Amino acid sequence: MFSSYSWGQEEVLWQPDKRLYWRDFKGKVPPGAGAAATTASGISYQFSTSYRGSEMHVDYEVNAFFYPTKSWYKPKICNDVTLVHEQLHFDISELFARRMRKKMATTGFTKNIKAEVKAIYRKTLKELNDYQNRYDNETDYSRNIPQQKVWIQKIEKALSER
Repeated sequence: MFSSYSWGQEEVLWQPDKRLYWRDFKGKVPPGAGAAATTASGISYQFSTSYRGSEMHVDYEVNAFFYPTKSWYKPKICNDVTLVHEQLHFDISELFARRMRKKMATTGFTKNIKAEVKAIYRKTLKELNDYQNRYDNETDYSRNIPQQKVWIQKIEKALSER
C-alpha cells in the first residue's frame, strides 16, 4: 500500500542502489489497519529564479523520498514478496520525480512561475497517486504474483531509461 507525505518528516532520498529493508519501516501499525504494510513515499521540489538581463533562469531540484516514520508493516504476515512490492512503491515515486524534472526542464515559465510550478507539482502528485493505486489494484497488493512480476519488469525498465 502507498501513502504520500510532505516536508517535515524523516526522509530517505531515492537512489538507484538503495533497497528498502523491513528495518526501514519505523512507523506504528495503525489500529485496525487492513494492509500488511504501507510505504510512505513521495516527491518534493524546490526552485529559485535569477535574471540575466531580461531573461529568467530557473534552478530546481525534484526528489523522491521514503518516509520511515510513516511507513510500517506487520511482521507476522509480511515476507520478501511484500517487501519487493513496497520497494516498487518507492521506485514509482522516483519515476514521477523524473517526470516532474522533465516537465520543469521543458516548460517556458512566465513571471507567474510560483503558480506554474505548483500546478505542475499538483498534477504530478495526482498522476503519481493514480499510478500507485493502479499498481496496488493490478497486483492485488502483491498477492497476484504473475502481475507483481509484470510490474517489477515494467518499473525496472522505466528506471533504466534516461
